Amino acid sequence: MNTPEPSMIVCAPGELDLSSPGKRHYQIAFPLDSSWGYSLLPFTVIRGTRTTGCAATAGGVVAFGGTHGNEYEGQVAVKQLCQDLEADAIRGTVFLFPQLSESACRAHTRCSPLDGVNMNRAFPGKERGSISERIASFVKREIFPRVNVVLDLHAGGNEAVFPVCASIHRVPDPQQQEEMLRTAALFDTPFIFLYSRQMASGLLTDEAEDDGKIAIGGEFGAGETVDPNGLRHAREGVRNVLRSYGMLDEAPRRVRPPSARHPVLIEAPSLHDYIATPMDGIWEPCVLPGDTVEEGQIIGRIHNFTNHASQPLPVLSHRAGTVIALYRAAVCRKGLTLYVVGDAHPLELKWEQT
Repeated sequence: MNTPEPSMIVCAPGELDLSSPGKRHYQIAFPLDSSWGYSLLPFTVIRGTRTTGCAATAGGVVAFGGTHGNEYEGQVAVKQLCQDLEADAIRGTVFLFPQLSESACRAHTRCSPLDGVNMNRAFPGKERGSISERIASFVKREIFPRVNVVLDLHAGGNEAVFPVCASIHRVPDPQQQEEMLRTAALFDTPFIFLYSRQMASGLLTDEAEDDGKIAIGGEFGAGETVDPNGLRHAREGVRNVLRSYGMLDEAPRRVRPPSARHPVLIEAPSLHDYIATPMDGIWEPCVLPGDTVEEGQIIGRIHNFTNHASQPLPVLSHRAGTVIALYRAAVCRKGLTLYVVGDAHPLELKWEQT
């Protein structure tokens, strides 16, 4: 017997019911800029009806997939949570966006083809801007004030390869920083990447951090695939966040085997650790993401085929540390980030098993 499809409510942003108890699936209609129609943004709100046990402390959680349209682990993980989480098991409110840049996701591109905007450079958005800017503005105005925890699930796409990792920024508030690190550890990834805010402006997590939120990112795959391991960490990491904040009546669980080491924090907050490609060419990496390297060790080589008898240009690590990001594609262009090396700091965490 076929299971009936859940009903979808199509409405304008101002018509959403964000506070009534229950679970509702929406397609939010954002008018297009150049034709008579809409970008229909998938969105699920779950206002919990569970009243027993400890009160939820998160004040609401939002999880995003599809901030970039060619990164799929987050999209699938959040879609699965839209299906699996039920209001009678939840305290508080959970907001789920499986495809935040809906037009980029349908086109399977990093940026929206409707306005050429990278959604992860669009924040805080503009109420009367392009389609991506209006979606970012909606999130900033209507969603962020209703939550305390913001989860933005990424993958490398065709930009870079990372070891599976949660990610955070350095923030000036030590209490916020400590809670962000503790929350990132709930994804139980081998690494937590503390990365530089100087790399770009307009990031979703930047905006959330500046609003005082516990903002967590993550890189859960690469190569425009759906990595089963990364998908599991993304999905179960969100569940662990809900458990940790008392929104699910369970204790957080290891995603990896209990014997696996705890996450290692890799700190690369300075742009000096983001090494740019010095020339166009064909990139031959010699290390893997997550490898430990020494200063002067060969990270890779760049080949120039205008003279096939020429020696490749060796790319040497500028410092000792852990490779947390590595350029993915064979064809490299001058100026793109080729690799990132950071300092490793093992973490000691306690897990309650259920």
